[in-house]
Amino acid sequence: MPSSELLTFRTLYDSPMISVQDYVCRDTSHAHSAEEQSEVNGIVLMRHGAFSRHFGKRTLTADVNQSTFFSKDSVYRVSHPGDCGDRGTSFVIAQPILRDIIRELDPSVDEHPDQPFAFADGPCNTQLFWRHREYVQRLERVDAEPLEPLWADITGLQLIADVIEAAYEHNGAKPKKRPATLEDHVERTEAAKNYLAARIAENVLLDEVAAAVNASPFNFARIFQQQTGLPLHRYLTRLRLRAALERLPETDDITTLALDLGFSSHSHFTDVFRREFGKTPSEYRKAV
Repeated sequence: MPSSELLTFRTLYDSPMISVQDYVCRDTSHAHSAEEQSEVNGIVLMRHGAFSRHFGKRTLTADVNQSTFFSKDSVYRVSHPGDCGDRGTSFVIAQPILRDIIRELDPSVDEHPDQPFAFADGPCNTQLFWRHREYVQRLERVDAEPLEPLWADITGLQLIADVIEAAYEHNGAKPKKRPATLEDHVERTEAAKNYLAARIAENVLLDEVAAAVNASPFNFARIFQQQTGLPLHRYLTRLRLRAALERLPETDDITTLALDLGFSSHSHFTDVFRREFGKTPSEYRKAV
């Protein structure tokens, strides 16, 4: 295992559903490392560089064009084909949610729930690569720009779900998606809309909404977007912003209004309001 000076990790986001870590490896040794063992089922998306995993006589090289799957308890050795080290993002999804994601593609995952990955790697096309970078860069701005956990959970889970689906397609395993029940989806979506309307000012979490409508978090996030055309976090933000339009002409304290509507601060409210309506709350209030 590389020393702590050669391999460092930094947590970017951590919730009950998804853990995201940035890692930097400065090891440039071409020689095989001592045996390493994966402690979790995780997925790595690269930012630059490359590394190789050696499973006996089999070698798999990870780089920015691929996603890399680490199966729990798998044993391998590592080497580095280049002299620049490597950097990437490690994603660990809560096991029940990970199984939910894979079950949509392969119901047989329930026969081996502790070993959910059918592949050791998959493709990372341009769209996935950019989505990964934008997601990580947003997480890295948390000190300057408040982070919405609802957005972070949904965006991260959707990214990983699409990475897994791309791996299935690339490896020739045709997804075996279960048929959807439209009536059930409509009922759950309407129940969630009711839940959000009653909690517009609260810090709403994905797992709480899903539990309220008796659904798994990831599957419900997909259902909600399919039914409404908006991600859950975006839907809630629009509820808050459109409520703000009604209240702004009558308020003298924009900060209090922002907090009352669930925004973390005056600046957060102003940024989101400007992106949605093209002007700041103060500018809108003056105009009306």
